[in-house]
Amino acid sequence: MRLVIIGAGFAGMYAALSAARLRDIQGVSSEELEIALVAPEPTLVVRPRLYERKPETLTAPLREVLKAIDVVYVQGSAEAIDNKSRAVDVATSEGTRQKLSYDRLVVATGSRLFRPNIPGLAEHSFSVDQLDDAIVLEKHLHSLAGLPARNGRDTVVVAGGGFTGIETATEMPARLRAIFGKDAKPRVVIVDRNSAIAPDMGAGPRPVIEDALRKLGVETRLGAGVAALDKSGVTLSTGEHIETETVIWAAGMRAAPLTAHIPAERDNLGRLLVDRDLRVHGVAGVFATGDAAKAACDDLGNYALMSCQHATRMGAFAGNNAAAELLGVPTKPYHQRAYATCLDLGEAGAIFTRGWDRKLELVGTEAKQTKQQINTVWIYPPRAERAAALASADPEHVGEV
Repeated sequence: MRLVIIGAGFAGMYAALSAARLRDIQGVSSEELEIALVAPEPTLVVRPRLYERKPETLTAPLREVLKAIDVVYVQGSAEAIDNKSRAVDVATSEGTRQKLSYDRLVVATGSRLFRPNIPGLAEHSFSVDQLDDAIVLEKHLHSLAGLPARNGRDTVVVAGGGFTGIETATEMPARLRAIFGKDAKPRVVIVDRNSAIAPDMGAGPRPVIEDALRKLGVETRLGAGVAALDKSGVTLSTGEHIETETVIWAAGMRAAPLTAHIPAERDNLGRLLVDRDLRVHGVAGVFATGDAAKAACDDLGNYALMSCQHATRMGAFAGNNAAAELLGVPTKPYHQRAYATCLDLGEAGAIFTRGWDRKLELVGTEAKQTKQQINTVWIYPPRAERAAALASADPEHVGEV
């Protein structure tokens, strides 16, 4: 029997760990149940941190962890899924193609930044979506120091006032001063079509966020969208033109395109609809998890968000349940009633909220310490020691806050 997991992000990593954990508990060998993880690199990209400086350092190796728990790593990109023959078409790193058969499949392919067809967006914008994107932005920011201090050189426009946009914008003043000098006065502008900043955060945390933006000198243009970009800068839907060398697009996510190979219903974000065990509706043998799945967290109408916090726990349940079906043991319905948000606000600190109603618990320095703990410890892979790695993947405890 073979369980194939596509993706080495947070959901894919925990799917592999959890499936291996259940296999170990059941006393089944890796010859009897092979668990294979397909990804271009045996590396976890710590994507929630890509708004920070030195993004090339924000990865964690997975090869030794996978080896410790007897998970086969298949280096390559999954390019197609044939659910009838139960096979994944993999383009290998050597330039060949491989058909990888499966008895159960976990789709943990994550998400990608949504880039609409705005004139000049593809040619003149940056992002912190993927590791390569963040590295390109970092190199660009450093290159600005060699340009004359005019024509918007010191101005950064961030399109999107959600989590990623706010964390990117509030980090930017310190990043730019580190490049231009401590006396530099960079200008940062957030553009968002909503009438209020951080629309998903609600009225409770918003005053703290707005105060942080004021302290950092970050401007906002609310109720406005990006109409066009060119070499001189960005034109907003209001007609305002902002001269800048740097526009960072942070406005919306979609499930990775591979989900389109599964003949099943998807939501408006491209996520596959799944049941409480994270099985894809109507497609035998296929589970979806993380940003690739729309999953109910509870019986109150709350659904998992495209976030590291949800992906880790969803991954653990998907891996466990896919393995459980093959081993003939009961599955565990996914649930995630506890929910917390920790939003970085750069030199202004952070905020920590708990619950779907986003009740403020920590602000400022104390919240910043929690954010740093999350970013540098909690979301990293377990150490490459079999017992510790397997113990970390109990689905009932993964992602608890």
